[in-house]
Amino acid sequence: MKHLIVVAHPVEDSFTMGLARVYADELEELGHDQRTYDLYRIGFNPVLGHDELLPAGTDHPPHADVRQAQDDIRGAEVLTVIYPLWWMSMPAILKGYIDRVFARGFAYESQDGVVHGLLSGKQCVIITASGAPLPLLIKSGKWNAVEILQDKHIFLSAGFDLVEHLHFDEVEPNLSETIAGEHMARVRACARRHFPAGSRAVTAGHHLAAPLDLIKGE
Repeated sequence: MKHLIVVAHPVEDSFTMGLARVYADELEELGHDQRTYDLYRIGFNPVLGHDELLPAGTDHPPHADVRQAQDDIRGAEVLTVIYPLWWMSMPAILKGYIDRVFARGFAYESQDGVVHGLLSGKQCVIITASGAPLPLLIKSGKWNAVEILQDKHIFLSAGFDLVEHLHFDEVEPNLSETIAGEHMARVRACARRHFPAGSRAVTAGHHLAAPLDLIKGE
């Protein structure tokens, strides 16, 4: 299968980036093709321009970076999005990616207030991290807000089949190597659970491997 991984964290040796590296490695070991969009390292522009509010068409094509990002989604069978929860939301650069790339006419259409997703037939995995314990987020209702506003309102509304939202809680700076290793085993298991080994040859994507002792914070 062809996978597109979109990851957002400003610190290259962060826990979030470590998850992305290990997940990408596991997909390749299983025989899948993967490409990783590291939004901070590629310098993705998250600012939606006023001209981008107009529907794209032959007389109004999308910007080159958006067109490339949309082509990569078209070519992928699975989209995996990996990010920390800051203020119970995604980092601004990822929100800008959604605003610009998941444009009307590409990711969805809307009529009489009803959204119709245009990316059906594709799968989606969401992987997030937070400092707060998940039971506390559930009890407070904040996790329900995440599921409604991010899982459902963005990815399910665009037509994706959301196969799993894998969350890592109580992620603090300078995680022990033991705990980090347990978390990395969980993300590898996620890849194996949903995307077992296939017979197609591997075409390595943007490789992000790094040792566990470099993993810090969210």
